[in-house]
Amino acid sequence: MDKRVPEVRFKGFTDDWEQRTLDEVASIIMGQSPSSSNYTNNPNDHILVQGNADIKNGKVLPRVWTTQVTKAAKKGSFILSVRAPVGDVAKTDFAVVLGRGVAGISGTDFIYHILVRMKLFNYWRKLSTGSTFESINSEDIKNANSLLPSKNEQKKISVFLNTVDNLITLQQSQLLIYKRLRKNLLQRIFPLNGRKVPRIRLANFNGNWELCKLGDLGSVAMNKRIFKNQTSSIGDVPFFKIGTFGGNADAYISKELFKEYKSKYPYPKVGDILISASGSIGRFIVYDGKDEYFQDSNIVWLKHDDRLDNKFLLQFYSIVKWKGLEGSTIKRLYNKNILNTYISIPSINEQRSLGHFLEKIDKLIDLQQQTLLQLEKLKQYYLQKLFI
Repeated sequence: MDKRVPEVRFKGFTDDWEQRTLDEVASIIMGQSPSSSNYTNNPNDHILVQGNADIKNGKVLPRVWTTQVTKAAKKGSFILSVRAPVGDVAKTDFAVVLGRGVAGISGTDFIYHILVRMKLFNYWRKLSTGSTFESINSEDIKNANSLLPSKNEQKKISVFLNTVDNLITLQQSQLLIYKRLRKNLLQRIFPLNGRKVPRIRLANFNGNWELCKLGDLGSVAMNKRIFKNQTSSIGDVPFFKIGTFGGNADAYISKELFKEYKSKYPYPKVGDILISASGSIGRFIVYDGKDEYFQDSNIVWLKHDDRLDNKFLLQFYSIVKWKGLEGSTIKRLYNKNILNTYISIPSINEQRSLGHFLEKIDKLIDLQQQTLLQLEKLKQYYLQKLFI
């Protein structure tokens, strides 16, 4: 008979793991929502956890309070979402009232990591009920099966995974610091409220910034239309529609058609900033020179003269609030919305210096995101290999 042991194991442990149900190793409390008439926004009242909206990055974030206590969980408990999406889990740093969309679970850190693993590997999905609204009930949770090692091995695994979690939390905090830094800098680097100079400025630059319309600096361009019968699911040149813009293409055009259209019609230059004009309006990418084609009218860019630097423009696009969008249900960014948008610009040399400076911060954010992603992948790996 095969031994019930994980693929990766700490030295000194050889015993088989034993199967247990969750209610054998943890205390479970199903939530019960207070009356909505007792909800408040007073932080002195009881924190209410209703569902996924109150959970982020494995922590409970207070959002709603209540004067009525129905079911409660103590500080340090684990909060499990029992309604769509099912299985999200968080530790609570506060005593909380449990709404109908969650359950409170008290147990060891090893149990917490089991719950995280269950979500990660879709344990709850096969138990979820409801044609449009997934949910799990108390029996599903109580009877959830898992294999457990000795308490000493549980502790060893928990200490290791807690260390990884702490590293992830530190990296998340650092990422938030970089993003706040970028946001604060952009609020001070661009003149606001009719000012002619920014609140902070790079050394050796002076003089007023010029307020002008993007239409005074250039014109909106877009690729020639590609029709569905000109595309295929496989091919030479990726064709990005509004739904795949900024991601992976699911349609292609022939190399011959691409060369013909590129030579006859507008096509972005390296460094041009392409903008989504419908769907999630204002998403943008920087064109890097690859052979790619983009959906007409829904994906546009500004063809401008040498008074405007693209890296500077990129930073402006990250904070601009497009005005006058039209459409009854689905808003759209038309050419006139772009061309009539005001931008404050300094000299081209100052634009370039600011663009390079802010680009360095963007690269720090990208590196931080990559570090965080690698740590999260590392955690997933060990959640798979250290458990059965």
